Amino acid sequence: MDRKPPQGLFITGNNTGVGKTHVAGLIAESLRKAGKRVGVYKPAASGVVEVDGKPAWEDVVALWEKSGRIWDTAQICPQTFDAPLAPHLAARAEGKEIDTQLLRRGLDFWTKKQAAGECDMILVEGAGGLMSPMSDDDYVADLALEFGFPLIVVAANRLGVINETLQTLIAATAYADGLPIAGVVLNDTSAATDDASRASNRAELEARCGVPILTHLPFGATEIPDQIDWLSLADLNRY
Repeated sequence: MDRKPPQGLFITGNNTGVGKTHVAGLIAESLRKAGKRVGVYKPAASGVVEVDGKPAWEDVVALWEKSGRIWDTAQICPQTFDAPLAPHLAARAEGKEIDTQLLRRGLDFWTKKQAAGECDMILVEGAGGLMSPMSDDDYVADLALEFGFPLIVVAANRLGVINETLQTLIAATAYADGLPIAGVVLNDTSAATDDASRASNRAELEARCGVPILTHLPFGATEIPDQIDWLSLADLNRY
């Protein structure tokens, strides 16, 4: 019998700073609480911070914590850079070049874990949006295409979200032969109440997107408010 392809989801955003890591972490935590072992992979991270006197990358730490603190952070993210720039530019600022093969090869650890029955689901978090550069020749969309996992599009609930989200979905549909889209997660990225669009954005997106709005996360959410079958969503492109 042929082995089934890996099961996973690719978390991207409709822009930078929309809460992709927060959403990926909540998905990982919800799966873990359901008894699933979750692998988390971020091909590259940039923008170092200091934690307890040591360099750290907040996205990597968050994914490590939410997936149960059982994985080596070097496997979660094999390429980290200091400057808060696109990964290839952050690497260049250090006199380095991003390893484009490692961007891809880093997923092998997780697919092998899954094939061995040690990981039930793989969550990949991109950098920025689909058309954010990962190297001189690669965009996030290239990795999403090669990995083949359905997209979860994280959309910041603010004025402009309709345009940004529709553009992301159009890009996903038009890229190569099209990227599979599992749905959109609307995310409140602030507690501000002066943006009148926030009350109507979900309904507008549901009317226009053509893909499910899976959930709406209030600011500071510590869990996903809706029951979502993430495993079934990951099966969209497996067969």
